[in-house]
Amino acid sequence: MIKRFALFILGLCVMPQIGWAAPCSRINLTKCLDSACAINLSSNPAARCQYCGTADAGTPAASAMKSVTAGASSKNTISAKDLKKAPSDPGDRYIWASKLCLGIVPNCTSEDISEAYDPLIEKSCTAAGISNDMATLQKKAAKNTKTANSCTDEIMVCLTATNKCNSDFSKCSSEEQFNNAFATCSSQATGCTNFIDKVRNNIATNRKSTLSAKDSNIEAIVASHQSKRNQKMASIKSNCSGNTDYDSCVTTACKNNTSNNCENDEQKKIATNLCQFYKTACAKVK
Repeated sequence: MIKRFALFILGLCVMPQIGWAAPCSRINLTKCLDSACAINLSSNPAARCQYCGTADAGTPAASAMKSVTAGASSKNTISAKDLKKAPSDPGDRYIWASKLCLGIVPNCTSEDISEAYDPLIEKSCTAAGISNDMATLQKKAAKNTKTANSCTDEIMVCLTATNKCNSDFSKCSSEEQFNNAFATCSSQATGCTNFIDKVRNNIATNRKSTLSAKDSNIEAIVASHQSKRNQKMASIKSNCSGNTDYDSCVTTACKNNTSNNCENDEQKKIATNLCQFYKTACAKVK
């Protein structure tokens, strides 16, 4: 029984766009990987193992290596054009296909690949009656995929999770909070030791910019509300000082509620009583 293919993909992490509201479609992710790793699967149960598992499983037909199964081409699969560039070595081919599919199927991570696809390869290899040298594949994956950028992406995904700093770094506003979260996330990013200082500087700069922009936005909103309130208050005081609103209310009440526009004193008194609330309100304005 071979070990879980999670060991193989451990060195691979390409961050999807942060915007992350929708979940990863593992059905589409499997379909995408199958377009490179399960060619002619119906007639060759060992296909996944041969293409993306281990060379010990044997070599698939040369004519099939760079062609897509009929009807497999779609928005969730690797294109026939790209497939022509696929490596023939199973380990390299799996790394290559994983990178492409993380770009094709949104919101997925290397963990999704490991959990959704590695068991399928394992079953394929078991069916073929072979075992896999996982240690060799793991070293090859780490060597071929870890860069400063991929490490930054991997650690950023961890840091901006809701249980760490959050996407706006609101939970890491203090240096201590940020340092603790970064220490945790960087320790989980295997193969990134050589890039840690550069990664930290990049993310720290991003964090400061995000927090600064957030503070500026809040200050602008508060200032806008204060300005509008001051303008409104000045207008109210002006209208109160000249009884503008009160006189307008009386005129409107007489026009709308009497046929002779308050010609007699009784009608005038009713209209002024209706509008008395303006004078009461103005008396409270400082």
